Amino acid sequence: MNQRPVQTRRRRVPALSPDERRAAIIAATIPLLRTHGAAVTTKQIAEAAGVAEGTIFGVFPDKASLILASLGTAFDQEMVLRQLSAIDPGAPLRERMSDAATILLRRFEENVQLMMVARTLPMETGRRQVEELMEGRRRLTEAVEAIIAPDRALLRRSPATTAGLLVLLVIATVRPELAEPDALDADGVVAVLLDGLLVRPTDISGGDA
Repeated sequence: MNQRPVQTRRRRVPALSPDERRAAIIAATIPLLRTHGAAVTTKQIAEAAGVAEGTIFGVFPDKASLILASLGTAFDQEMVLRQLSAIDPGAPLRERMSDAATILLRRFEENVQLMMVARTLPMETGRRQVEELMEGRRRLTEAVEAIIAPDRALLRRSPATTAGLLVLLVIATVRPELAEPDALDADGVVAVLLDGLLVRPTDISGGDA
């Protein structure tokens, strides 16, 4: 006697809430902005997010709003601030600064293309975005200052000035129009700040007395 095959019922994927769908679309948009800039199309975004193109406009009024929301998410500093605060305060100054530079280099390398996108925004929107970026940079600099501050006595400049210079060097390293072919790594950034660029006699002689 032939048995009829047992049919299994397909489980429905639960529908996303508006906030979840918004977050998913933003998450799909950020990598595309890094690759295509503001020229990315809503069709590309929809394909990457796995939704219909019309779904985007059910969450965002227009493409510009989506780009702005995506930039705001990408530029959020909370995760980086947590990483900086987790640096071991008992480590030597050079090691702490190198750890901070590593975190900042990774962060700015991820977002350097997005900063270019921000410049293409309409004047008023772009101005607000720049103000938010500057506020975020200020918070990062203050976090680096706190990392440096315990060794204030070792420095000829204040921790605030040293932190500001470290952040500026990191930015210069990742900016394509400013970076040298042999761009500085984290240890190189710290070496410029703590050691300068002059060759010492021991460097010339190979360290032999």
